[in-house]
Amino acid sequence: MTARNVLVTGGNRGIGKSIAEAMAAAGHHVVVTTRTGAAPEGLQAVTGDVTDTASVDAAFAAAEATFGGPVEVVVANAGITKDGLLMRMSDADFDAVLDTNLAGSFRCARRASAGMIKKRFGRLIFISSVVGLYGGPGQSNYSASKSGLVGLARSITRELGGRGITANVVAPGFIETDMTAVLPEDTRKTYQAAIPAGRFAPPEEVAAAVPFLASTEAAYIPGAVLPADGALGMGH
Repeated sequence: MTARNVLVTGGNRGIGKSIAEAMAAAGHHVVVTTRTGAAPEGLQAVTGDVTDTASVDAAFAAAEATFGGPVEVVVANAGITKDGLLMRMSDADFDAVLDTNLAGSFRCARRASAGMIKKRFGRLIFISSVVGLYGGPGQSNYSASKSGLVGLARSITRELGGRGITANVVAPGFIETDMTAVLPEDTRKTYQAAIPAGRFAPPEEVAAAVPFLASTEAAYIPGAVLPADGALGMGH
C-alpha cells in the first residue's frame, strides 16, 4: 500500500470521523476539516467551511503544509439536513442544504483537481445517501443534494478519468449516528422493517468501503455508486 495524503471534510464525528480513522489505520496521512478546527482524538484537523471558497482554499493549504505535498484523496463528507415538507420549505433551507452538501463537494473537488492532475493520481470520494436515489418525504433539498453528487462524480470522471483520477460515490443508508439516535422508537422500527438487513449499521461499516476506493487497486472503478444501506435502496 502507498500511503496517501487524505483530506476528510466534516471529519469530527459520525461517518466522517470513522472514515478518517479507517484511513489512518490503513497507514495514510489524514487531516480532517471542522468548522472550529478542533481535532477529534487521534486525528489532525484544519479549519474549513465548505460553503466558502476562501475557507476551502485555506483548509487545503493548511493540509498541504502539514503533509508537505498535495492532497491525493478527498473524502467529501460534510453535510447538513434541514427537513421540511415541500410546500413549507423556505428558499433559505433549500439553498443551505444544496450549498453545503453539493456545492461544498464541488468546491473541494475543484481545489484538489490541479494537484491531482499534476501528480496523475487522485481519488475523489463523495458521501451521498440512499435518500439521494430512493427519495425521502420532507427531504427534497437533501435528496436533491445527494443525488447531485452522482452527476458530479460522473462528470468529473468524464473529464479527468484519463489522468489517473477516479471519482466515486458511497451511499449510506440508516447509520447509527447522532442524527438517527434522536428518532422516535416507532419511527426507528418502521425504518428497520424496510431494510432487508433488518438493522441500522455502525459508521465503521460505511467507512470500510473508503480505503479500497482510495487505493491503487481501485483505479478501474470510476463513476460508481457503492451502496452501504443494508439493501434498502437496491435497484435504485
